[in-house]
Amino acid sequence: MTREEKSIAIEDLTAQLADVNVVYLADISGLDAGTTSDLRRACFKAGIKLEVVKNTLLAKAMEVSANDYGDLSSTLKGNTSIMIADTANGPAKIIKEFRKKGQKPVLKGAYINQEVYIGDELLDSLVAIKSREEVIGEIIGLLQSPAKRILSALLNHAETKGEAAE
Repeated sequence: MTREEKSIAIEDLTAQLADVNVVYLADISGLDAGTTSDLRRACFKAGIKLEVVKNTLLAKAMEVSANDYGDLSSTLKGNTSIMIADTANGPAKIIKEFRKKGQKPVLKGAYINQEVYIGDELLDSLVAIKSREEVIGEIIGLLQSPAKRILSALLNHAETKGEAAE
Protein backbone atom coordinates (compact mmCIF):
# COMPACT_ATOMS: atom_id res chain seq x y z
CA MET A 1 0.00 0.00 0.00
CA THR A 2 1.51 3.35 -1.03
CA ARG A 3 1.59 6.40 1.21
CA GLU A 4 -1.12 8.02 -0.88
CA GLU A 5 -3.34 4.94 -0.56
CA LYS A 6 -2.78 4.88 3.21
CA SER A 7 -3.61 8.57 3.45
CA ILE A 8 -6.84 8.03 1.51
CA ALA A 9 -7.74 5.03 3.70
CA ILE A 10 -7.14 7.07 6.88
CA GLU A 11 -9.27 9.93 5.53
CA ASP A 12 -12.04 7.47 4.68
CA LEU A 13 -11.94 5.89 8.14
CA THR A 14 -11.85 9.32 9.81
CA ALA A 15 -14.93 10.38 7.82
CA GLN A 16 -16.75 7.18 8.83
CA LEU A 17 -15.92 7.73 12.51
CA ALA A 18 -16.95 11.39 12.45
CA ASP A 19 -20.62 10.68 11.85
CA VAL A 20 -21.23 7.87 14.34
CA ASN A 21 -21.70 7.33 18.06
CA VAL A 22 -21.59 3.52 18.01
CA VAL A 23 -18.39 1.72 16.99
CA TYR A 24 -17.52 -1.85 17.91
CA LEU A 25 -14.17 -3.54 17.33
CA ALA A 26 -14.19 -7.31 16.98
CA ASP A 27 -11.94 -10.17 15.97
CA ILE A 28 -13.57 -12.34 13.31
CA SER A 29 -10.40 -14.13 12.21
CA GLY A 30 -10.74 -17.85 11.77
CA LEU A 31 -14.38 -17.76 10.65
CA ASP A 32 -14.94 -19.85 7.55
CA ALA A 33 -16.27 -18.22 4.39
CA GLY A 34 -19.87 -19.32 5.01
CA THR A 35 -19.95 -18.04 8.59
CA THR A 36 -18.32 -14.76 7.55
CA SER A 37 -20.93 -14.37 4.83
CA ASP A 38 -23.71 -15.07 7.36
CA LEU A 39 -22.22 -12.47 9.71
CA ARG A 40 -22.05 -9.86 6.95
CA ARG A 41 -25.64 -10.64 5.96
CA ALA A 42 -26.87 -10.33 9.57
CA CYS A 43 -25.04 -7.02 9.95
CA PHE A 44 -26.50 -5.71 6.69
CA LYS A 45 -30.04 -6.65 7.77
CA ALA A 46 -29.51 -4.87 11.10
CA GLY A 47 -28.15 -1.73 9.43
CA ILE A 48 -24.63 -2.34 10.74
CA LYS A 49 -21.60 -1.65 8.58
CA LEU A 50 -18.95 -4.37 8.98
CA GLU A 51 -15.47 -3.87 7.59
CA VAL A 52 -12.08 -5.47 8.18
CA VAL A 53 -9.53 -2.72 8.85
CA LYS A 54 -5.79 -2.33 9.22
CA ASN A 55 -4.94 -1.60 12.84
CA THR A 56 -2.40 1.14 12.13
CA LEU A 57 -4.74 2.98 9.79
CA LEU A 58 -7.66 2.79 12.24
CA ALA A 59 -5.41 3.97 15.09
CA LYS A 60 -4.39 7.03 13.05
CA ALA A 61 -8.01 7.74 12.12
CA MET A 62 -8.98 7.54 15.81
CA GLU A 63 -6.17 9.93 16.73
CA VAL A 64 -7.35 12.65 14.35
CA SER A 65 -11.05 12.10 15.05
CA ALA A 66 -13.04 14.64 17.06
CA ASN A 67 -14.25 11.75 19.26
CA ASP A 68 -12.21 10.67 22.29
CA TYR A 69 -11.65 6.92 21.91
CA GLY A 70 -9.60 6.70 25.09
CA ASP A 71 -7.77 3.37 25.40
CA LEU A 72 -9.75 1.73 22.59
CA SER A 73 -6.69 1.89 20.34
CA SER A 74 -4.92 -0.48 22.79
CA THR A 75 -7.19 -3.26 21.45
CA LEU A 76 -5.85 -2.88 17.92
CA LYS A 77 -3.79 -6.05 17.77
CA GLY A 78 -4.25 -9.00 15.47
CA ASN A 79 -7.27 -9.16 13.17
CA THR A 80 -9.70 -6.26 13.64
CA SER A 81 -13.12 -5.66 12.17
CA ILE A 82 -15.04 -2.47 12.76
CA MET A 83 -18.81 -2.51 13.23
CA ILE A 84 -20.55 0.84 12.84
CA ALA A 85 -24.19 1.09 13.89
CA ASP A 86 -26.97 3.47 14.84
CA THR A 87 -28.22 1.41 17.80
CA ALA A 88 -25.97 0.93 20.81
CA ASN A 89 -26.71 -2.75 21.37
CA GLY A 90 -27.12 -3.91 17.75
CA PRO A 91 -23.57 -5.18 17.17
CA ALA A 92 -23.47 -6.77 20.64
CA LYS A 93 -26.64 -8.73 19.90
CA ILE A 94 -25.22 -10.01 16.61
CA ILE A 95 -21.91 -10.99 18.22
CA LYS A 96 -23.75 -12.80 21.01
CA GLU A 97 -25.98 -14.62 18.50
CA PHE A 98 -22.97 -15.80 16.49
CA ARG A 99 -21.17 -16.92 19.65
CA LYS A 100 -23.87 -19.55 20.17
CA LYS A 101 -22.26 -21.43 17.28
CA GLY A 102 -18.58 -20.84 18.06
CA GLN A 103 -15.90 -18.77 19.79
CA LYS A 104 -15.91 -15.89 17.30
CA PRO A 105 -16.49 -13.01 16.85
CA VAL A 106 -14.64 -11.79 19.93
CA LEU A 107 -15.46 -8.32 21.19
CA LYS A 108 -12.31 -6.24 21.53
CA GLY A 109 -13.98 -3.02 22.55
CA ALA A 110 -16.67 -0.49 21.79
CA TYR A 111 -17.25 3.25 21.67
CA ILE A 112 -20.87 4.05 22.48
CA ASN A 113 -22.11 7.61 22.93
CA GLN A 114 -18.74 8.92 24.19
CA GLU A 115 -18.17 5.93 26.52
CA VAL A 116 -15.40 3.40 25.91
CA TYR A 117 -15.83 -0.30 26.73
CA ILE A 118 -12.87 -2.67 26.51
CA GLY A 119 -12.97 -6.43 26.73
CA ASP A 120 -15.07 -9.38 25.64
CA GLU A 121 -16.41 -9.85 29.18
CA LEU A 122 -18.57 -6.73 28.69
CA LEU A 123 -20.60 -8.31 25.87
CA ASP A 124 -23.63 -9.14 28.04
CA SER A 125 -23.64 -5.61 29.47
CA LEU A 126 -23.58 -4.13 25.97
CA VAL A 127 -26.43 -6.38 24.84
CA ALA A 128 -28.49 -5.00 27.75
CA ILE A 129 -28.03 -1.35 26.70
CA LYS A 130 -31.36 -0.02 25.54
CA SER A 131 -31.70 1.81 22.26
CA ARG A 132 -33.12 5.31 22.16
CA GLU A 133 -36.37 3.93 20.73
CA GLU A 134 -36.67 1.34 23.52
CA VAL A 135 -36.17 4.00 26.21
CA ILE A 136 -38.72 6.31 24.59
CA GLY A 137 -41.19 3.41 24.34
CA GLU A 138 -40.75 2.63 28.04
CA ILE A 139 -41.25 6.28 29.00
CA ILE A 140 -44.41 6.51 26.90
CA GLY A 141 -45.67 3.27 28.47
CA LEU A 142 -45.00 4.63 31.95
CA LEU A 143 -46.74 7.90 31.14
CA GLN A 144 -49.75 6.11 29.66
CA SER A 145 -50.08 3.68 32.56
CA PRO A 146 -51.53 6.13 35.15
CA ALA A 147 -53.93 7.57 32.57
CA LYS A 148 -55.15 4.07 31.70
CA ARG A 149 -55.69 3.25 35.38
CA ILE A 150 -57.69 6.46 35.91
CA LEU A 151 -59.85 5.74 32.85
CA SER A 152 -60.37 2.19 33.99
CA ALA A 153 -61.36 3.34 37.48
CA LEU A 154 -63.77 5.93 36.03
CA LEU A 155 -65.35 3.35 33.73
CA ASN A 156 -65.72 0.87 36.61
CA HIS A 157 -67.24 3.61 38.76
CA ALA A 158 -69.67 4.61 35.99
CA GLU A 159 -70.66 0.96 35.42
CA THR A 160 -71.20 0.43 39.14
CA LYS A 161 -73.36 3.55 39.40
CA GLY A 162 -75.33 2.44 36.34
CA GLU A 163 -75.97 -0.98 37.93
CA ALA A 164 -76.95 0.63 41.26
CA ALA A 165 -79.46 2.90 39.49
CA GLU A 166 -81.21 -0.10 37.88
